[in-house]
Amino acid sequence: MKTIKGPGIFFAQFASDEAPFNTLEGITKWAAGLGFVGAQIPAWDGRLFDLKLAAESKAYCDQVRGIFADAGLEIAELCTHLQGQLVASNPAYDQMLAGFAPAGLDAKSRQAWAVQQLLWSAKASQNLGLKAHVTFSGALAWPYFYPFPQWPAGLIDEAFAELGRRWLPILNAFDEAGVDLCYELHPSEDLHDGATFERFLRVVGNHPRANILYDPSHMILQQMDYLAFLDIYHDRVRAFHVKDAEFHPNGRAGVYGGYQAWIDRPGRFRSLGDGQIDFSQIFSKLAQYDYPGWAVLEWECCIKHPEQGAAEGATFIRDHIIRVTDRAFDDFSLGAADHETNRKILGLE
Repeated sequence: MKTIKGPGIFFAQFASDEAPFNTLEGITKWAAGLGFVGAQIPAWDGRLFDLKLAAESKAYCDQVRGIFADAGLEIAELCTHLQGQLVASNPAYDQMLAGFAPAGLDAKSRQAWAVQQLLWSAKASQNLGLKAHVTFSGALAWPYFYPFPQWPAGLIDEAFAELGRRWLPILNAFDEAGVDLCYELHPSEDLHDGATFERFLRVVGNHPRANILYDPSHMILQQMDYLAFLDIYHDRVRAFHVKDAEFHPNGRAGVYGGYQAWIDRPGRFRSLGDGQIDFSQIFSKLAQYDYPGWAVLEWECCIKHPEQGAAEGATFIRDHIIRVTDRAFDDFSLGAADHETNRKILGLE
């Protein structure tokens, strides 16, 4: 068994134009001051990180690692959620996703830009000495997630076949870099649960680099068994967002939320410890299954201030990380034995 690394923090929800959140030096020192020992870098945020330069320059990557080390932190993973979303995007989202890429690009150009970003991310992760990378799958079929109007025959199969065609070259690039590509299973993405992930594996030939970022908050909002998920898919879990959530259905709304604001939805993201997720069991299962990576806070809450959520989250994760045992609890009663003794115990002599 392995002791999980952490606590880590995802910088995406904290980066801003105000100090200390507008530079890598500032935000790493802020995070370390709260007790974090690692962090995920949003690879789209130029205030903190230059993705293209990291793909081209080991010297720049050494500089980034030095900034982390000076603050007492390690880099957990790079993240390309926004770029991954654009690798496969249904035209219904063209206007809403325009801001995810440089201005002036049409949909086809945004998709090409996103692919290049992922290819750079594979090389940048390699240059930084990282073992995992976090992203979204994008969504071709998501507008049709509810099967009415009835799907034309083959619609979902074709969507996933195209998803596989787009991601396979990227997966191969990550394989060459020795880095696992971890998809965050998330509503609005074509990969949003175990069934869709299995379908994706089939179209990419069970690719060894196609793996999972485990975030139980998205599972409780879908009313999935987030603990049984680990029993089924633990071999593919290579990244972990520690994010809480709650689900309180009522007579007016349920899983779909009724188009309401987050504060009014039956399913809401919460700061760590304020929701319903059983993190004690999650950390136990991840330790049991030799999870090799980081436990990273992703703060999202419709009530609590992010800085309070971060401060509380560092302690919460640290207190849940299990230092795995190096011996069996009943070793004290183990007697010496050999082949002959064992046969005598079994009545075979």
